[in-house]
Amino acid sequence: MGNRQAVMEIASLEEIAMLAMEFGRILMECGASANIVDEYVGRAATGLGAERVDLRVGYASLAITVGVGGEGITRMRKVGHLGVNQRLGQAVRGLVRRLENESLTLKATREELSRLVKETPRHPGWVVDLAVGLACASFGRLLEVDWVAFLPVFGAAALGQCVRRQLLHRHVNVFIVATVVAFLASFLAGLAARLAGSETVDKAMVSAVLLLVPGVPLLNAQYDVLGGYPTLGNARAVWVATILVFLAVGVWLGQIALGEGH
Repeated sequence: MGNRQAVMEIASLEEIAMLAMEFGRILMECGASANIVDEYVGRAATGLGAERVDLRVGYASLAITVGVGGEGITRMRKVGHLGVNQRLGQAVRGLVRRLENESLTLKATREELSRLVKETPRHPGWVVDLAVGLACASFGRLLEVDWVAFLPVFGAAALGQCVRRQLLHRHVNVFIVATVVAFLASFLAGLAARLAGSETVDKAMVSAVLLLVPGVPLLNAQYDVLGGYPTLGNARAVWVATILVFLAVGVWLGQIALGEGH
C-alpha cells in the first residue's frame, strides 16, 4: 500500500512539474524576463500543490525540481523561439493569480492554459504591418528624414514587416530573415526616396529597418544580468548582437545595390 501511495505522489508531482514548466515555456516565448518566469512558475507549481520549487531558466530550456514531503522529481523541457506577445503573457500571469486565489484543479488549469494559447486574440497581420511602417517612418522623422521620404520609409517598412512575418511563419532561420528583410526594406526605401527627390536617402534606408532592432530581448538581457541570471542574460545579448550584425549586412547590401555604398 505504501509503495502504491508513493507512485501516486510521484505521478502527481510529474503532472505538476510538467504543467508548471508549460507556464514557463509560454512566458519565455512571449518575451518575459527570467525573474518573471521564475516567479510565476514557482507560484503556479505551489498553487498546484508543490511544497518546494526550484527552477533553472536557460535560453533554450527549462529545468524544474518540485517536491512534496519527502518526495521530489526533476524534469526538463525545451523552449522555442523567444518572441514578443505581451497580451498572451499577461493572460498567463492572470491565470497563475487565479490558480492561487480560486484553487483550480490541475485538469482545469491545463485546459484553461490551452484555451488561452488558442484563443487569446492577436492583431490582424495587416494591422501590424501598417503600424510597424508608421512607427519606422515616425522614428525616421526623429532621425531628421525629410517629409519627402516619409511615405517611402512607411511603405518599405510595412512591406518588410509583411515579408518578415511570412518568412518566420515558414520557420526560416531568424538571422537569414533579418538579412533578407533589411536588404529589401532598405533598398526599397532608398530607391523610392531617391525617386521622390529626397535629400536624406541614407537616413531613410536606416529608418526602414528599425523594425528589426530587438528592443525587448535587449532589455531582457540587461534585466537578466542585473537580476542574477548572467548566463541567460549573456546568451540573449549574443543573440541581439548577432541579429544586429545580420541587419547591418542587409543594409550594406541594399546600399551597394542602390549605389550608396562606400
